[in-house]
Amino acid sequence: MHIVVREAAFEDAQLIAHLTRTCWSEKVATSSTGHHESSERVNHDLMQGGGFVLLIDDEPAGSVRWLPVDAESNCWEMLRMGVLPAFRGETLSQHLLEAVIHAAQIAGIEELRLGVRSDQPRLLDLYAAFEFELAPELEYSHANPNEPAPYVMRRFLRN
Repeated sequence: MHIVVREAAFEDAQLIAHLTRTCWSEKVATSSTGHHESSERVNHDLMQGGGFVLLIDDEPAGSVRWLPVDAESNCWEMLRMGVLPAFRGETLSQHLLEAVIHAAQIAGIEELRLGVRSDQPRLLDLYAAFEFELAPELEYSHANPNEPAPYVMRRFLRN
């Protein structure tokens, strides 16, 4: 298995939107806005922040994005990380997570945040293994107001 994580380009917007919708299908509650991901939204996110595409043997298998937190210049919020069903169970999401951590460190970012849906608490342990800690005092800025608030996790980076 040849694994490559590459930086997302604007030309990837349609691909990333498709990956997000497919990764969310039958995995995330139907009320999630990820089921309606558009290339316009992805383009916006890439312009404001960035993203990565996971390739397995040159085949797109997953993606992740990040955006700067509005009120804090040295903080990024990760969003929409997912791996296609055919590639799950191989701990491939860790490659996406590590890519964002590395990019943040290079950019001089001091903190990463992410939201874990309240209906997916098993992910808390995955992120904790990467030094993310629960931060109940924080709100996830990309939370869907029509759903229960997600758990917010943060990791302080040492550059």
